[in-house]
Amino acid sequence: MSLKEQITEDMKAAMRAKDSERLGTIRLLTAAMKQKEVDDRVELDDAMVVAIVDKLIKQRKDSIEAFTKAERMDLADKESAELKVLQAYLPARLSAEEVTAEVKAIVAGLGATGPGDMGKVMGAVKARLAGKADMGMVSAAVKAALAG
Repeated sequence: MSLKEQITEDMKAAMRAKDSERLGTIRLLTAAMKQKEVDDRVELDDAMVVAIVDKLIKQRKDSIEAFTKAERMDLADKESAELKVLQAYLPARLSAEEVTAEVKAIVAGLGATGPGDMGKVMGAVKARLAGKADMGMVSAAVKAALAG
């Protein structure tokens, strides 16, 4: 079963269970997926769905930070609940050590030598690690590998 089909099944289950918070989050995800399909005129595969989930998770984290600074814990809690639902659709993430090892292998494979090769390395890294690792951590690992 594809990730897209899994999300649809989870939406049906949330409807049956009358779980309005989970249902709202899954509907939000489904709307984002449909928007991407319409805008790009494509059929989403699992990698594209994971990219959409990643984007929504980043938005939730930014919102939680902003609401916490503004001392709006009610809104921060709502965003946290949405974040937990969305994280269930991500594949297992690589650890920091695994990310560093992957980045070093890619840097060696490309023959990158310094910070000037950052764009070339990030392109290759994004292709290989999309959906498998936090891109902020990946970017830091690439900078460290190219600096040293």
